[in-house]
Amino acid sequence: MDTALKNDIVGNKLRGKRVVLASASARRKEILEDCLGWTGFEVIPSTFEETLSHQDYAGREIEYPVDTAAQKAIEVYENEVTKDPENPPDLVISADTIVLLPSETTDNTARILEKPGSKVANMDMLEDQNGKTVKVITGVNVVFPSVHRPGYAVKSMAETTSVIFADCPPSLLASYVEHGEGVDRAGGWAIQGLGSSLIRSIQGDFNNVKGFPAHAFYAFMQGLIEEEAFPGDC
Repeated sequence: MDTALKNDIVGNKLRGKRVVLASASARRKEILEDCLGWTGFEVIPSTFEETLSHQDYAGREIEYPVDTAAQKAIEVYENEVTKDPENPPDLVISADTIVLLPSETTDNTARILEKPGSKVANMDMLEDQNGKTVKVITGVNVVFPSVHRPGYAVKSMAETTSVIFADCPPSLLASYVEHGEGVDRAGGWAIQGLGSSLIRSIQGDFNNVKGFPAHAFYAFMQGLIEEEAFPGDC
């Protein structure tokens, strides 16, 4: 890997190392390149099926994307070690983003929204979010070699951004759904695309809503280095 910034503490730590982004998301790759100036890292998408039970995370929904991202990173790291034990990744980065719809019932249990997968589900999700404030949560995990069992360490973080939906007419929601942009996006919309027409404002990191919190991730990595939690020979 390489970095475009001369005094990039984290990037210089990783310069010349084998860094893997365990994601098929073009947006996450672009954020690492455009916002952090990192280049030369590998992209190896995880095949982990995102099937963790939402019910198991009731009351602690923020842990859901963190745990999902951890499974992605561990899977890719273990697969790469199996393929070539002499050339394991020095760092695997993974992320998972969800939209959290606040509860309207007395049990105060929020609803986790992932990718709708169909236009019918997309419309349902947008109608539920319309005119409301939702939270976008991205969990980020890193995996790197360790002398301790099982041979690697896992560190995680999460970033939350509030997104305030406009009170959109049904015709606008239907037009957006018909376009198809939101079918494969968490919550059923993309703020960097036509989905911005549905959003009134946000409170927090725009890149987090896109799928990767560049600033928080960099601070997280810098903290690991300063605490010596990130190995010196990585």
